[in-house]
Amino acid sequence: MNHKNKMTPEFRNVEGGLFSKVQKADVGDGYIKMAEQGVALLGWADPFFPDPVLPKHVGNALLNAFQHGTPSHYTMPIGNTILKQKIAQKITRQSGIELDPNRNILVTPGSDSGLFYAMLPFINPGDEIMIPDPSYPNNFQNTRIMGGVPISIPLHEDENYQLNLEEFEKRYTPKTKMVVLTHPNNPTTTVFRRENLEKLCAWIVEKDLILVVDQAFEDHIYDEIEFVIPAFLPNMWERTVTVCSVSKGLALSGFRVGYLYCNDIFMDAYYGAAVSVLGATNTAAQIAVIAALEDDSFVQSYGEIFDRRRKFLCELVKSSNRIAMVTPESSFLAWINVGKLGKSSEIVDYLVKEAKVAVNDGHAYGPNSGEHIRVVYGCLADDRALFRALERLVTALDKY
Repeated sequence: MNHKNKMTPEFRNVEGGLFSKVQKADVGDGYIKMAEQGVALLGWADPFFPDPVLPKHVGNALLNAFQHGTPSHYTMPIGNTILKQKIAQKITRQSGIELDPNRNILVTPGSDSGLFYAMLPFINPGDEIMIPDPSYPNNFQNTRIMGGVPISIPLHEDENYQLNLEEFEKRYTPKTKMVVLTHPNNPTTTVFRRENLEKLCAWIVEKDLILVVDQAFEDHIYDEIEFVIPAFLPNMWERTVTVCSVSKGLALSGFRVGYLYCNDIFMDAYYGAAVSVLGATNTAAQIAVIAALEDDSFVQSYGEIFDRRRKFLCELVKSSNRIAMVTPESSFLAWINVGKLGKSSEIVDYLVKEAKVAVNDGHAYGPNSGEHIRVVYGCLADDRALFRALERLVTALDKY
């Protein structure tokens, strides 16, 4: 007997790949099976995956912690006190703003759980949540699971995927409750410009909305583009929750450490419910991240690697007359327009067979994203292996 009908309507419609094909790389075990067949996994936003990459001093901190037995115990659900201090220092270096680590910062078991938790207190059934499209799939799914209604706000390729306030205004209703941004944007890598963010934030204040910002990809910005943190724009601190990660910029994905920061009114509620919703973030992982933040000089070298790969892929795409791509502005992602070729879902399947390369189907990133594929050029530790995979990909697309 099928009792799934006893689930809430929001969960009843979620699929995990056991009974149907799911295109998302992080759902089910399809990606693992492809890896076993020698397919290059360029759809997994885990830097240098699957090759081992761990700064020596971070590994030493981890080993030292295990030798002394500390990781056998819980950390408080709000996070390691020293880690929160290091995070506060990082935010100050980045923005010039000083936060109180004991009132404004919460450590989470990765930024995915942090994003879910950031949104959770505010969404009632029927609330409308404005989400740029394309954008991170969890922005849409989290909203649905919580009973909210995701409202897709189109970002236009010919506008370099920048925020356009008119698109928000056209879709505003009395049920609008929140705006969710991924900034820099995933998958387009767009760094939203100050002018656009200031207009949007002033409008958010005018409409009395909440803003949740996922800044998981904030650590690598190219071409000297200014990165603006929306939480620190005028009148935004009291209505903004910011979610961050060490997975992308520091390439410590497997440690599952993220954090969110906000005003202490919101944080009081987050602290109060953390043990029920999040539990405690892994003790050993937090100790390792402390070491990573105390000496994060390795992050610059990662950025140089990603930038080199970005330029290589740009030249490859320019050599093709069948695909197009806006130059990536951040991180290690590429959002490639394959609209001239056909349906992205069919192209993704074709690339696995023809090029032995797995990428992401654009459909997962929003209702208006079906003419694109997302390529992660941050995978693999060896540049040459990554370049060969990218060459196979572009050659196969030209042949399609």
